[in-house]
Amino acid sequence: MRTLHQLHIRGFKSIRDQQLEFKPLNVFIGGNGSGKSNLVGAFHLLNRVSSQQLQVYTGESGGANVLLHFGRKHTEKLYFKVEFRFGTNANLYEFELKPTDEDRFIFLSEATYYRNTARYSNPYSDELWTGHAEARIAESAHNIARHIRGHLDSYRICHFHDTSSSANMKQMGDVADNRFLRADAGNLAAFLYRLQEKEPDYFRNIEDTVRQIAPFFGGFNLAPSTLNKEKIRLEWREKGSDTYFNAAALSDGTLRFICLATLLLQPMSMLPSLILIDEPELGLHPAAIQLLAGLLQSAATHTQLIVATQSVTLVNQLLPEHVWVVEREEGQSFFRQLQATDMSDWLEDYGLGELWEKNILGGRP
Repeated sequence: MRTLHQLHIRGFKSIRDQQLEFKPLNVFIGGNGSGKSNLVGAFHLLNRVSSQQLQVYTGESGGANVLLHFGRKHTEKLYFKVEFRFGTNANLYEFELKPTDEDRFIFLSEATYYRNTARYSNPYSDELWTGHAEARIAESAHNIARHIRGHLDSYRICHFHDTSSSANMKQMGDVADNRFLRADAGNLAAFLYRLQEKEPDYFRNIEDTVRQIAPFFGGFNLAPSTLNKEKIRLEWREKGSDTYFNAAALSDGTLRFICLATLLLQPMSMLPSLILIDEPELGLHPAAIQLLAGLLQSAATHTQLIVATQSVTLVNQLLPEHVWVVEREEGQSFFRQLQATDMSDWLEDYGLGELWEKNILGGRP
């Protein structure tokens, strides 16, 4: 499995200069405004850069000045370096962005690298570009660029927060929109229908998991609309009843948990290489959060996970090596990974979440 090994960021929002080395499961905790969301935003930027949408992203964000740490008067350029590993092989992608007078960005430099970590301490440069408005890596036919592009393109930054009446997951959708679960779960019905038809064991596991937090849930009722075979809507049945309901009859927390269970319990071959989830605990009962912690740890054996949370209950279920503490000092975000040896005595009597509440870990909630 190709994994994200390191990310180095300079000059992005509250992140002045930080280098992070990731593990399979990475859960970030910290107070409001500490910088957790800015880290998620950094991955949004990476994703948009690789798909040649830097200028659109910059405009949507309010301009280059907003994205630079304390603005362009304080920060002259934005720097990113990502390193991916597969065994002893490493691919690196690095770029610097300079703001223009039009409050946009141009690439001061963009480069790809490769190295065998067992044989060479330094990578060798494969391609180098400069002075352009959109990423050249998106157009390169070189193997290293293709590997990096494939990894960045497979990221999923998921937000299942919108469960309003107009949310996409509650609407009629296209049956054919089932290749992957979308970031807002807008194609939830179509994706579950695919699993029902092609991956029944995984589908039943999702249903069984949902029943653990919703005893009334009898199962899904998924089939194309009788009026239009190309459309489908999420329907389910209540235990002990023949009556069918749609997504509008589910509580917000139950619907979000269904989205999370579907995301984390899908077949291994369909999992993205990296999943980012911001505050997955929103609207969930404490028992559902405890179950979610187990799902995250299980999924992390097959893919990488980056999670930002404010949930003491969720953190109580984790090991120190899973947790990063985010704190903001003098306008800068600092990211610190916990180690079991730092708190072995404390953990004999308390969970990690309790230590967080007591401000033993820092990043006070």
